Amino acid sequence: MCGIFGAVSSVHTDSSEWINATDSLHHRGPDSGGCYTSDRGNVFLGHRRLSIIDLSEIANQPMHSADGRYVMVYNGEVYNFRELRQKLPQFHWKTGSDTEVILELFARFGAESFKWLNGIFAFAIYDTVEEKIWLCRDHLGIKPLFIHRDESRFSWASELKALVQAKHAQRLPINRKAIPYFLHLGYIPEPATIYEGIEKFPAGHYGMLETKTGQWTQTPYWQASDYYLADPVTNEAAALQQYREKLFAAVERQMISDVPLGTFLSGGIDSSLVTAVASRINPGKVKSFSIGFEEAAFDESAYAQQVAGHLQTDHHLFRVKQDDILELIPEFISVYDEPFADSSAFPTMLVSRLARQHVTVTLSGDGGDELFQGYGMYTWARRLHDPKIRLLRKPLYLAGRLMPERYQRAGQVFNYPDSARIPSHIFSQEQYLFSEQELQKILTRPDFDFAAFNRLPGKGSPQEEQAFWDLEHYLKDDLLVKVDRASMRYSLETRVPLLDKELVQFALNLPLSMKIKEGYGAKYLMKKVLYDMVPRSIFERPKRGFAIPLNRWLSTDLKPLVEKYLDKKNVADAGWVRPEYVSTLLQQYSGGKTYLYNRVWALLVLHWWNEEIS
Repeated sequence: MCGIFGAVSSVHTDSSEWINATDSLHHRGPDSGGCYTSDRGNVFLGHRRLSIIDLSEIANQPMHSADGRYVMVYNGEVYNFRELRQKLPQFHWKTGSDTEVILELFARFGAESFKWLNGIFAFAIYDTVEEKIWLCRDHLGIKPLFIHRDESRFSWASELKALVQAKHAQRLPINRKAIPYFLHLGYIPEPATIYEGIEKFPAGHYGMLETKTGQWTQTPYWQASDYYLADPVTNEAAALQQYREKLFAAVERQMISDVPLGTFLSGGIDSSLVTAVASRINPGKVKSFSIGFEEAAFDESAYAQQVAGHLQTDHHLFRVKQDDILELIPEFISVYDEPFADSSAFPTMLVSRLARQHVTVTLSGDGGDELFQGYGMYTWARRLHDPKIRLLRKPLYLAGRLMPERYQRAGQVFNYPDSARIPSHIFSQEQYLFSEQELQKILTRPDFDFAAFNRLPGKGSPQEEQAFWDLEHYLKDDLLVKVDRASMRYSLETRVPLLDKELVQFALNLPLSMKIKEGYGAKYLMKKVLYDMVPRSIFERPKRGFAIPLNRWLSTDLKPLVEKYLDKKNVADAGWVRPEYVSTLLQQYSGGKTYLYNRVWALLVLHWWNEEIS
């Protein structure tokens, strides 16, 4: 895994600016760094390397094609690179790296080769003859890529901080249109960022820049909607066998590494399945990593230890104290670069720091929930599309307001604006964030429209559609961002076998009956495979998230941050939300409406970011 930065400029730029921007990504690639500058000085490609496959210097980047025409910088791993070598049977390979395979396939076949890649990646290739820049990002956006365009330059990077560093002479304006999305979701969805002029390059796309004319085009090469229920599987026994085979193949592909590798193991279905398969494949003991919390309500470490004991992994448990998380507070904002309200980022950073003491690569269980109906919000999607519930939803909402706190929060789910915007509404209320109606009251400029953001393929049941929405948005722009920034903060590469391209394409075609089954609940096929390797009894418990006691901490250790950053003057100076509404919200929260805690946290993060970064 690595960090990349690049730029094309029509005006003279001191190359030290671009080198500094590249070096701001040192944490993503501490092993080596390099850069390329074109003869005319108008094109720059910078790279920071975390050596994973072929550790030799000859595999360093930027890498030049054998014919000298193309130059490439690359972040990620392509797991099927050895098979792809067969497409060039006469070629004399200089390295054992996947970088060289991607580059030489492009030199021979062009952008058509992007469709063949199975991995997690973002890369840039410069054609020195035609003076074109090609960018490409993996199928689900597992690896990050940002682009910035203005009248004189085009630049790209693995993290926002590098683009902001390169623009240090000019303060980038804040993108006010991103703020309603952040307060509604807790993250800023693709393609928006918190800065005007900087975008998240879309997943499953490649782009081409004509450096002479400035013409820029983006083209999709892979879209989840093309596979979603396109050819549904009908035979359950055959589906189980295929899933097992594809899962084992995916994990085996993603265990390729020339450095030590382990797994994140929370004790839940997803991470346990990945760890179990890895243990079957690996000839020795797999290293596994988990963290435990002092507070029993947030601690699943005993389950992780049970799984690790059964699989006989080399298990490492880090018992987290409150101070361990609180010491991360000062760097949280700078790690994520833009407002990001997923507080599970803190334990993710801690487990990443622990794992990095022992390995350089980890396997994670992300993706199982979205592909196999793992979230409770999918039940809400079915309920809200029930004609009887639709008829009674307003009375149910009003009744909830008169009941205890638990029901007040649940009642908010019934108060959606209209059926076309149910997916993001369900998500926002499951996350205890601001509904559209609340945003109309709190924002100083409530000029947002989430209709297009909620557009769905319309092929499946409400549960399936909600899960597809999560795959396209929540997974990509929250969960994968959380893991990428947290792990790369400590120069740790994290892979996601459950999101292997072939496995995703297969799972998108599974009917609901193979994802939810009486006696098993959600993740039916996943559990069938897992229970052949780990006792079912370990998992017969309610599902928990990877969380911290944020609600309590906002009233205790984090209270000074609330008082500092949500002070009336700070809120008024920022000018995004109404100070009087924030004051009312804080009074309601301190007065006992504790379900509002994530709304308070989102507002805190937004104004904290504004003070510290913007």
